[in-house]
Amino acid sequence: MADEFEELRQLRFQKPVNYYTYWGLEADFSRRGLISPETQQLLLEKGEYFGSLKQDELPPVNNDYTWAQIEQENKDWWPSHCAALRSGGERGNNILSAEYHKNLVYLCQDGPFVGTEDQKDRERHWGALLSLPGVTVCWPIVYFWREFVQFEWNCVDDQSNEIISKGFATWTRRGHRGGCYFKSEQFTFYRDVYAPPELLPQ
Repeated sequence: MADEFEELRQLRFQKPVNYYTYWGLEADFSRRGLISPETQQLLLEKGEYFGSLKQDELPPVNNDYTWAQIEQENKDWWPSHCAALRSGGERGNNILSAEYHKNLVYLCQDGPFVGTEDQKDRERHWGALLSLPGVTVCWPIVYFWREFVQFEWNCVDDQSNEIISKGFATWTRRGHRGGCYFKSEQFTFYRDVYAPPELLPQ
């Protein structure tokens, strides 16, 4: 079997890669300042539409729903996910919630969580931290293979250019019909992290 990622590895040896250009994605969320309000609005509408396509049961992979189609659907979906997280608020949160299959398994520092209700409170806090006012979340690296989406993100202060948090995640998303049924991620926060008063020296 041919190595599907040989071209990408060779490119990375030669110069930095813009993954959004490499994968042919609709919008570039690798840094701030690249997304117009019009594009943001269009992507939110697409995110709502993609969520409406999710089926109750995870669809099988076969001649009617191939790995190639699932991978392309994940590439089409990715910018809408970024737009929803950047926008925050009720609309963005509703789009993000609709991305998950009902039998989601979620592994993170505070997990594991099973199902969409079990992780809802944890997810609510993550979303609020990543869409802080005056901070832009960016995804400089993203990979796609079949139903797997792996990415790195960071949150950049719009005034100081500090990276205040970053993380790494892998999602298993069975295209629009299945949604995300497994994700694993790690978060690191560098600023605005305080110990509770009872642990501080008097």
